[in-house]
Amino acid sequence: MNSGSPSVDALLLKLTNKGEREVLDQYADLFAILKTTEKLERAYVRDAISVKEYEPACLKLIGQFRTLWDSLRSSVPDVEAFMSTYNMQCPMAAHRLIKSGVPGNQEHVPTRPDPTASSAIAVAETVQHFITAMDSIKLQMVAVDQIYPLISDLVTAMGKVSTLPPDISGRKNIRGWQTKLYTMPASYELGGEEVRQLLFDLESAYNEFMANLPRGGG
Repeated sequence: MNSGSPSVDALLLKLTNKGEREVLDQYADLFAILKTTEKLERAYVRDAISVKEYEPACLKLIGQFRTLWDSLRSSVPDVEAFMSTYNMQCPMAAHRLIKSGVPGNQEHVPTRPDPTASSAIAVAETVQHFITAMDSIKLQMVAVDQIYPLISDLVTAMGKVSTLPPDISGRKNIRGWQTKLYTMPASYELGGEEVRQLLFDLESAYNEFMANLPRGGG
């Protein structure tokens, strides 16, 4: 087998036992996820795929990447270095998977929110996500793999509230936490100061969110 890359060929010659072959399989999976994400991102930018199709596909790839990378961090501590080694030109995938961790349509507040979404339902869901996140942290659920999904769901829910001003500080703070948590190992547990700051930011964002809801008229 000639892959066209001396480093890959050398690796293939060395991988003779089951454990080593499993590592190669993981490398191949990582390569495939990066390439697939790059194609998806380019299709989204070119408007060749709808948001309805793009978002779930992107979320699936982000989840697959996160799960795989958690098991590969010891051998692939730097994914961008991995990409350079195997001559992968995937800048959009690198941003989406390594730095952002959220689909492109969620990363930037849409200027025209989905008109079919019920504002009342969106508000109720956001309030529930705020409460769930704050209560979970108070119950000492402070590992990244426990907190990140809660914060991610909250960010998504806030993005569906069409009446919310696009640049309120609370949303920016929560997104900042989403990005920060995404780059951490799943098993990492937040320390006391981090937990205190996260709770403060959540409570502040919640109060700001409630203050910006329309008044009157039911």
